[in-house]
Amino acid sequence: MKKYIKVGLVQAANILELFIAGILALGVLFFTSQLVGSLFQIGNFEAFHTAEELLAGAFTLVIGIELIHMLCEHSPGTVFQVLLFAIARQIVIDHERAIDNLIGVAAIAILFATRKYLFCHFDESESIIFRASQKVTVVNKIIHTQIPYHDDETLGDVLLRKFEDDQIHLAVGACAYFSNFTLRVAKMHEGKVSRIEVIRSIR
Repeated sequence: MKKYIKVGLVQAANILELFIAGILALGVLFFTSQLVGSLFQIGNFEAFHTAEELLAGAFTLVIGIELIHMLCEHSPGTVFQVLLFAIARQIVIDHERAIDNLIGVAAIAILFATRKYLFCHFDESESIIFRASQKVTVVNKIIHTQIPYHDDETLGDVLLRKFEDDQIHLAVGACAYFSNFTLRVAKMHEGKVSRIEVIRSIR
């Protein structure tokens, strides 16, 4: 029961995040129209009087767009993009001391190095444990994934079939890998699988 409540709360939080992202998207659209109107002197839009103000407005809108991606996708990559544009804006727009610009460039280099060497597939995943006797149709509905199955197969049936196909030894911690999710044996009782962890990629 607890896992269903947890999934429900996560889904409610996701809906609220999407709602906030929608509001942010409307704001970005409004200020984009203000940017275009100021550039072509349409109507009474006169928000930007210099090139620096125009660049600052454009950078701010791009950061807003990346924030929308971050709210919708929940991945380290989107956080990277927000930080990258925020630092770039600081360097290009503010024209601070040379040492400050050098620090900004170093920060960007560190960001790229972090993305290349420290990001991994499982940084962008979530997991939940089910009974092995749980029907795959129910699991797919709960976590919005597409575990392949035949007829009324249980999660345990799918796991054992995959283990047999890939010749994997059955034991606690053993994993069956699919394209965008993994099934891991979380618990066994009297030689049989009783709990299975579904690790789903959210990339």
